Amino acid sequence: MRIKDALATVRPFFSFEFFPPRDDAGSRQLLATIEALQPLRPAFVSITYGAGGSTRARIVALAKEIQQQIGLTVVAHVTCVGASRAELRALFDDLARGGIENVLALRGDPPKGGAFKAAPDGFSHANELIAMLRRNYDFCIGAACYPEKHPEAPSFESDLAFLKAKADAGADFLVSQLFFDNEVFFALERRARAVGVDLPMLPGLMPITNFDQIQRFVAMCGATIPPKLRVEMEARKRDVEAVQDLGVAYASMQAIELLRGGVPGIHFYTLNRSPATRAIVSSLLAASAWRSTIMR
Repeated sequence: MRIKDALATVRPFFSFEFFPPRDDAGSRQLLATIEALQPLRPAFVSITYGAGGSTRARIVALAKEIQQQIGLTVVAHVTCVGASRAELRALFDDLARGGIENVLALRGDPPKGGAFKAAPDGFSHANELIAMLRRNYDFCIGAACYPEKHPEAPSFESDLAFLKAKADAGADFLVSQLFFDNEVFFALERRARAVGVDLPMLPGLMPITNFDQIQRFVAMCGATIPPKLRVEMEARKRDVEAVQDLGVAYASMQAIELLRGGVPGIHFYTLNRSPATRAIVSSLLAASAWRSTIMR
């Protein structure tokens, strides 16, 4: 199913993000993890994308297997990093032949310690990649948005201009970077609507499962941890299970507030693990947290 069609019809709308493993054993484990989430009826699963050629080959094979064998809709991430236009066209041709209808078009992260540099005959910005997709293919196209602005953006205004460029280039829906304060998402939504970006916007949540790991993630993506949450994390950092319990509880509360605030659904960054995400979505389904929004 095309994501823009699912967003118009499916409630509650939950989706899960995974990254491609490095070997066949990892692929088998990931497929088992995804199958375990199938009873939750995700609207889609997304597979992230790296700059290396082996990762590109693996993402195509994995996307096909998930969609054709497990039967879940797949959104394939594609970035501009390290790829010429011809290489990207070959990748998109392969995805289209495999029956993949949805892609998330991203510029991609620069190498560690360096600045982003477009490949020869490549693209420098996501809106350029989106425009090429819109001209040449029939994919449903997703794009990223940043509640606390992209780490490289000098201001919220410049980041919003890039978001508008992606919408104008032909994006169909938006998925947000992770955040832990719902107000920053709602503020982004208000700013986007004010400049004419009316695309469906999925908030991205990452359940906290590991104290040190979440510290690295927020440092990398520019997200912030609210002071009260940080205090609770610090108090539990030596107790792995306590950190995980806190993560499930906090993400569940975030999701309920977001759904009641009118978002179309929730996108979960799973880090290739299912227990925390299963617990959160199961509780949301049991609580019917979204119904107050639909009935308004």
